[in-house]
Amino acid sequence: MLVVGFPAGAFQANCYLLALGAGRDCVVVDPGEAATEPLERALREHRLTPAAVLATHGHLDHVQSAATVADAHGVAVWIRPEDRVLLSDPLRALDSRSAAGLGDISHAQPREVRELGEEPLTLAGLHITVDHTPGHTPGSVVFRLDSEEGGQVALTGDTLFAGSIGRTDLPGGDPADIARSLRTTLMSLADDTVVLPGHGPSTTIGREKAANPFLAQSVVGGEHE
Repeated sequence: MLVVGFPAGAFQANCYLLALGAGRDCVVVDPGEAATEPLERALREHRLTPAAVLATHGHLDHVQSAATVADAHGVAVWIRPEDRVLLSDPLRALDSRSAAGLGDISHAQPREVRELGEEPLTLAGLHITVDHTPGHTPGSVVFRLDSEEGGQVALTGDTLFAGSIGRTDLPGGDPADIARSLRTTLMSLADDTVVLPGHGPSTTIGREKAANPFLAQSVVGGEHE
């Protein structure tokens, strides 16, 4: 499996392209602010053709370029129904201070939007498991794929980072929900699962189980539910 990733925009949100190989169809995950130009360069370099745009959640730094990319290539944007409104009203997910700091922002509703559910997706020849992981936003998801080498890749958006987790203090965030998502979904994955987060470097589930204090807290908190 070919995985191409790069950070984009002021928030350095990671955008990913996944395909069975060069010269094939691909899925684009989280094309956020200022992602269009580096994305198009990557498509040309690897001779890839987008088959879909996938959103791990609806925050602006992950979907600001979604409509531009999807409409230019005639494909749909896939997002959970809980976060769909953020494609047309991104300020809804921000507090007043954050919204004021952004000033005027451009955004557009994609021509075609499809809602993610619990069922897996088959796109660009890839079988993609969709795990609903609310907490950072109500519609946050993790995308999981099996690699040809036998391992698994998890695109965790802003649910799990190397050494940390996503914030829950913005509108729609919920600390109890993200703890439950970490405990029931991510902690159950194999240790060698490669984590491709929404910000920062890649990691593995085993490394995060051993060193990420928030995963330990999610387990302790679950014991008292």
